[in-house]
Amino acid sequence: MSVDAHGALREHPDGKSRCWWCGDDPLYVAYHDEEWGRALHDDRRLFEKICLEGFQAGLSWLTILRKRENFRAAFNQYDPSIVASYDEADVRRLLGDAGIVRHRGKIESVINNSRRYAELTAEFGSLDAFVWNFAVEHPEGDRSAPHGIPSSTPSSLRLSKELKRRGWTFVGATTMYAFMQSVGIVNDHVEGCFTR
Repeated sequence: MSVDAHGALREHPDGKSRCWWCGDDPLYVAYHDEEWGRALHDDRRLFEKICLEGFQAGLSWLTILRKRENFRAAFNQYDPSIVASYDEADVRRLLGDAGIVRHRGKIESVINNSRRYAELTAEFGSLDAFVWNFAVEHPEGDRSAPHGIPSSTPSSLRLSKELKRRGWTFVGATTMYAFMQSVGIVNDHVEGCFTR
């Protein structure tokens, strides 16, 4: 595997150049190739991504990716109408689940955000309609080098502030930018990546 002069691209054994961050772990490479940066409009999956990005705070995304199926099982496939009814017994159950990240604040955040989801979708019709309002035509930064991709942007700050105003938690500007990247609201595949 070779890396370009800017450290932004890696040439993989299959001859494809990919963003540097996916390394060579097969799960991470598949996520890069098949999911990350692709436009997502399914409300359940969008909600899941917000929750998982919250869990990722302070950890590597690969850690979360490896536990994703466990998270789905633990949180009823991220069905907000079910998760919104979770109580303290469910929090204790989740804190005992070694298959997920056992962080009380992050677990309680998913439950809280499930309740806020119902309020938001009653107003906007869908989470999809709400979050795609924050799409930007021309993202800032230089997409030819890792240091040119920001950790947050004015759009992610606006999304973060609007969600926080509505009572959502674990939705800081950096977390929301990672969410926006992952669901294709912005395209941060670096220049020369075969999926850009």
